[in-house]
Amino acid sequence: MSKKADEAMQRDARDVAKQLLRQENPERWLHTQGVGRRAAELAVTVKKKDRVVLIATAWLHDIGYSPLIQDTGFHPLDGGLHLRAEGWDERIAALVAHHSGARFVPTSRGLGPLMAEFEFEDNEVSDALTYADQTVGPYGKRMKVQDRIADAAKRHGPDSPNAQARIDRQPYLMGCCRPCRATTQGHEPEMSVTTAGPFAGAPGDPGNAKTTDPGNQFILDAAFAGKAHARLGEVDDQAPVADRG
Repeated sequence: MSKKADEAMQRDARDVAKQLLRQENPERWLHTQGVGRRAAELAVTVKKKDRVVLIATAWLHDIGYSPLIQDTGFHPLDGGLHLRAEGWDERIAALVAHHSGARFVPTSRGLGPLMAEFEFEDNEVSDALTYADQTVGPYGKRMKVQDRIADAAKRHGPDSPNAQARIDRQPYLMGCCRPCRATTQGHEPEMSVTTAGPFAGAPGDPGNAKTTDPGNQFILDAAFAGKAHARLGEVDDQAPVADRG
């Protein structure tokens, strides 16, 4: 893919997620922005040709939470089915359908045959996507993997399909995250902070981020910020997106 094609795919992915989540599920939209940012940082862990796939998938991974496209009620699968129906690359649709160990959950829901329609990809791209998702919590808050897993279990409840699948899913999540964390140890891209966006200066607000890695092109929403959980109605995601540093 050319540089322009890569940028276009990332922007298209971001726009789809924004359209489906910003109004319908603003908490999930803030989480999605955080995962998009994290995936951009982690792009150095995958081959250059796979970086656009990783970042685009990170933007799209939770679109299945939108009531506008819900079908089965299982958000990874609904996201994958929607992307397939809309003509997105099958690899991206499959990564969305299987993100963060989703394949361990649907057996209790009777959705196994539908999930099996999507090829499961077990490599550094799916690992990086899982790590990005599992280090960003609700409202885009950065979290440790263990804390993220515990928080999700608390939010979904002990009798949820997620909880029932935890015995198999949790080791998978930790297994994905360990090599990714080890690969990036000491090699996180430098980040520059600006004052753009309505939450600039708020605790935990990274502002616009730019990576120094020349192969790691990404786009961010400058309104992603630390105090968003208290000011959802004030989010202005029309601020300029970040470009390469």
